[in-house]
Amino acid sequence: MEDKKFQDFLPDKSSSYVKKFTNINNLSKIKEEQVIECIRSVMDPEIPVNLYDLGLIYEIKINDNNDIKIKMTLTNPNCPVAGSMPESVGKSLEKLTNLNSIEVFLVWEPKWNKDLMSEEAKLALDIF
Repeated sequence: MEDKKFQDFLPDKSSSYVKKFTNINNLSKIKEEQVIECIRSVMDPEIPVNLYDLGLIYEIKINDNNDIKIKMTLTNPNCPVAGSMPESVGKSLEKLTNLNSIEVFLVWEPKWNKDLMSEEAKLALDIF
């Protein structure tokens, strides 16, 4: 029987979500506002605020072929749902039309802090 280490019980910290589509008809470029609207539908499982307003989305890149690349973090690296959050963000984007590919990566730098939250999120959580 193999000995287990403490790290074996922690969530996968290098989680990502990648999906490619066979869209050859990129008639209109996807706008960042459309991506943000999709991400706002993904709620943190422990805090009643969406991931975008929590400040967990660090970077959104959309190229001319409608390939979307997102870098995101979590409030805590030991979050029990760390492995599923990039997938939740990626799946929220799948409803966009003219989408070519989605890549969502978890990053840990810079470390998340409350200053990254939107004013709406701070008000919802009574953080001043």
